[in-house]
Amino acid sequence: MIRVLIADDHPVVRQGLRTFLDLQDDITVVGEAGDGAQAVELVGELAPDVLLLDLKMPVLDGLGALERLTGGPTRVVVLTSVSDRGDVGPAMRAGAAGFLYKDVDPNALVQAVRAVHGGQVLLAPEAAEAMLAGEGARQDGPAPVPLTEREREVLRLIAAGRSNREIARALAVAEKTVKTHVSNVLMKLGVQDRTQAALWAVRHGLG
Repeated sequence: MIRVLIADDHPVVRQGLRTFLDLQDDITVVGEAGDGAQAVELVGELAPDVLLLDLKMPVLDGLGALERLTGGPTRVVVLTSVSDRGDVGPAMRAGAAGFLYKDVDPNALVQAVRAVHGGQVLLAPEAAEAMLAGEGARQDGPAPVPLTEREREVLRLIAAGRSNREIARALAVAEKTVKTHVSNVLMKLGVQDRTQAALWAVRHGLG
């Protein structure tokens, strides 16, 4: 079972999410929080697998909660209003594994919970566009890493959740070649796996 904690200051939103998620055979809602401070406290008490986190909350906002949760085992999916597009970059850099908007299709939300729990990084298309636009405006730019242009292409596809086979088809190269590129990317970024590489890509505007 995927254990989910919901953090949102609107009771109606929390109830709606709980009702739908509890219908899933592999998901159970273990708790609800009405503000960021309570969310941090409940994560410590309940150790959920996934936290659905709103950004605009009293006492402690979502970004503040994210900063306090950095490094823990709970995977955080920001679920917020479309007006919060400017917070995509800060949220991902603070440790979020996903960023979705509250108008997301319920079935897509369920798939997102499963994907993030499985180690993937997931952004709503609008969130990805907002983050890329925001990162492009940052003066410091992406961290300097000596990736070749092909390696950057591979990294972007990794961040999009593509398998080696799908990347090979997209780039019209052999799957063995893709595996070599992936190994080189992981080595150059200093990360252990594809998930960490995808996080790096998203946080540096290459997702």
